[in-house]
Amino acid sequence: MKASTFLLGLATGVLGSAVAVLLTTPQSGKELRSSIKAIKKNANDQVQDLKQQVTNIKNSVSTIKSEVKETLPIFVEDTKASVAEWKEETAPIRQQLQQEISALQSSVEEIQQQISHFQNRKVKK
Repeated sequence: MKASTFLLGLATGVLGSAVAVLLTTPQSGKELRSSIKAIKKNANDQVQDLKQQVTNIKNSVSTIKSEVKETLPIFVEDTKASVAEWKEETAPIRQQLQQEISALQSSVEEIQQQISHFQNRKVKK
């Protein structure tokens, strides 16, 4: 939703509710004009506040956008460097783990062979 559409809808709602209240309230002409002036001033103040808040939000978004454009490439490069460094540092550990896994697999195979040999001896007896 665009901000202009939202503001138009908000202003229409405020204006419509103000007119409905004024027309349904029994007042004299002088009191009615006074009420209309007060409501108009209040509505104008609210619209100005809303415009200021929208401007602040736009400025904040713009600032965040420019900061992201500046910092994101640096962050990506730092992350790539950190990952490369981590891979380099963990390479010897990975190799050692792979060797240990291979040794464990060999041990498991050897144990399986011994178990099957033992079972075969048991069956022959």
